[in-house]
Amino acid sequence: MDKDTKKSIFSFIKFVVVIVLLVFSFLFGLSLNLGINKPNVNNQDPELPKIVNQEAIPDFLKEDVDFNLFWDVWEIINDNYVKQPVNQAQLLYGAMAGSIASLGDPHSVFFDPQTTQEFNEELGGMFEGIGAEIAIKNDRLTIVAPLPGSPAEKAGLKAGDKVYAIDELDTTNISLDYAVSKIRGPKGTEVILTISHDGLSDLEEVKIIRNTIKIQSISWTELDNNIIRFEVRYFNEDTLDDFNQAVLDIAAKNPRGIILDLRNNPGGLLDTAIEVASEWVESGPVVFERLSDGQIKTHKARGRARLKDFKTIVLINEGSASGSEIVAGALKDLGLAQLIGETTFGKGTVQSLFPLDDGSSIKITIAEWLTPNENIIEGDGIEPDIKIELTEEDFNNDNDPQLDKAIEILTQ
Repeated sequence: MDKDTKKSIFSFIKFVVVIVLLVFSFLFGLSLNLGINKPNVNNQDPELPKIVNQEAIPDFLKEDVDFNLFWDVWEIINDNYVKQPVNQAQLLYGAMAGSIASLGDPHSVFFDPQTTQEFNEELGGMFEGIGAEIAIKNDRLTIVAPLPGSPAEKAGLKAGDKVYAIDELDTTNISLDYAVSKIRGPKGTEVILTISHDGLSDLEEVKIIRNTIKIQSISWTELDNNIIRFEVRYFNEDTLDDFNQAVLDIAAKNPRGIILDLRNNPGGLLDTAIEVASEWVESGPVVFERLSDGQIKTHKARGRARLKDFKTIVLINEGSASGSEIVAGALKDLGLAQLIGETTFGKGTVQSLFPLDDGSSIKITIAEWLTPNENIIEGDGIEPDIKIELTEEDFNNDNDPQLDKAIEILTQ
C-alpha cells in the first residue's frame, strides 16, 4: 500500500471515529438530562461539586487532551506492527472498548455487534450458554446466580463462586463482556470453568455443556397453612405478564402470608422491578436515581398494591442484585415486609444501553440507586432484618433454614 493511499484510509477512519464519538457524546448528554431536581433528597448543596485532591492526579492527566496522539498511535500500529495487515475494524473496536475500560467501572462495557445481540436476547428471556449471571466483584469474576434448572446449576455452581479460568484462560483482570463471550456459546458445546467456592483455595474444574436457556421468571406454590411462596427469578421483558397473572391467582387465595423469594435474582429491567414493588407499595417513591450531575429522578409506585394487605417476608442472599435489591430495599424501608437471609450483592448503579449504527453498543453507568430512605445500594447491598446463612451443608442436604424461618414467622 503506497503512502498516499494509506493517508486516505486514515482520513476516512478519522472521519468515522469522530462521527461515532460525536453521536455517543450527544446520546450520553441526553441521558443525563432525564433527572428531576430534588436537592433535599440527598441534602447536598445544589451547586456543582468542586474538584478536591487534584494534586493526586498525575501531571500528564491534567493537561489538555491532544487527540492527535490517538492518530499517532493508530498510524504507528499500522506502519510497524509485525503482523500485517492490521484489521482496522478490530482496531477501532479495541479503541472504543479501551475508552470504556479506562473508567474503571466493571458495569460499563463496550459490546461488539455479536455481544450486543446476545445481550438483547438475554433481556428477551432466551439465550444459549450455561445459564449463570456473572459479575466482577473485588476484582474477581464471580457467579452472581445460577439460573434454576440451568446447566450451571446442574453442574454445581453457586452464588458467590469465584471463576479463576475459562477453558484455561486466566480471568485475572478480565473484562465482563469478554468473560461473557468466552462462557457463552452454541448449544451442545462444552466450557470448562476453574472455580473456587470460598475464593481462596480448593480450585476445581467444572465441565458444563451449554444449552438454550429460557428464563422462567415467575413461579409460586401454596405451602401449608395457606402460605404462598412467590419466586421472582429475573426482571426481564416477559416477566410482567406471568407476574400479573400470578398476583391475581395469589390474591384470590387470600393467603395467610406471602414469602417473596428474591434469592439469586440477578435483576434485569428497572421498569419491571418497579412494577413488582408496586404490588406492595401503594404510593410514593420506590427508588431514587441519582445522576452524575447530582440531579435526582424519582421512580414512584404505579398505584395498584394488590398484595399490600398480606403479611410479607422477603428472602434475599448474595445472589440478589440490581432490580431485586430495589424491590427488597423499598419494601424494607417502607415497612411493608421483613427481610430474611444474607446481605445482597450490592449492585446499585444504573446502566443505559446506547446502540451504534454497526450493531455494536455501549452499556455505560449513568446513575446510582437510592432506596426510599436514601440508602446507597452500590457496594453495600441490602441488609436483612434477620440474618440466616444457607450453608453448603444445608444446600447439599436440601435444607432451607431461611425459608423455614419465614414460615415460622408467618404461622405465629
